[in-house]
Amino acid sequence: MSQIYLSSGWLEVPWGDGDLGSWADRSPLHEAASQGRLLALRTLLSQGYNVNAVTIDHVTPLHEACLGDHVACARTLLEAGANANAITIDGVTPLFNACSQGSASCAELLLEYGAKAQLESCFPSPTHEAASKGHHECLNVLIAWGVDIDQDIPHLGTPLYVACMSQQFHCIWKLLYAGADVHKGKYWDTPLHAAAQQPSTEIVNLLIEFGADINAKNTELLRPVDLVTSNSAVERILLQHEATPSSLCQLCRLCIRNYIGRQRLHLIPQMQLPTLLQNFLQYR
Repeated sequence: MSQIYLSSGWLEVPWGDGDLGSWADRSPLHEAASQGRLLALRTLLSQGYNVNAVTIDHVTPLHEACLGDHVACARTLLEAGANANAITIDGVTPLFNACSQGSASCAELLLEYGAKAQLESCFPSPTHEAASKGHHECLNVLIAWGVDIDQDIPHLGTPLYVACMSQQFHCIWKLLYAGADVHKGKYWDTPLHAAAQQPSTEIVNLLIEFGADINAKNTELLRPVDLVTSNSAVERILLQHEATPSSLCQLCRLCIRNYIGRQRLHLIPQMQLPTLLQNFLQYR
């Protein structure tokens, strides 16, 4: 009986040690990377250890370094030729691990070395992971590198929807500020549907300020107000907005931002506009 390492732990398998091959187990390089032991890592690489060695579930030393937020180790591995887009059997990339841990430094480094901000298939998404865990600095990095902030993964929805479900205010703000579609959620549920089921009035107000439709209906023909807890503060806010038309000021800001377009919102500070108007368009 032998053991092999999976992401979920050690698994006993009914064959001898000699049949597995060294690739199946965590190498000393994996251990050094996971513990952030830079000197040991460099020594092992100089001794000829494979920088892209994988466990049986395809975890590389770079995955381990990013999961531990060990930036220096990650840089050393990448400089030695580590694959920035290595994928485990669960579809996890080093970038996903970095965003899962909130390591903006590792995320930036990986992108500089060619990591893809998102994959074409529905592998675990770094953007959704950062949004769900409140790692807004990682979101900043991903947005700066041109990630699709409206990426819709069927079982998750959009990053904005995920952030609303997890009540991550700062991530919601970052996504909306960067031009995320306030109406795109999960299937017919909008981000406001998700926020209405949570206790944060601040998030509900923010979504409405960015143009969320309080009358949007999901697949069950329910509006956000139909999903709130009775007599809650969120219910009172939604009912108040239902009875009060949007201000001309709010409508103008939404119209101008929509006309400028998401890809050019970051250019607002460079426009020949009074500072007051620039701040207005940037919700400052």
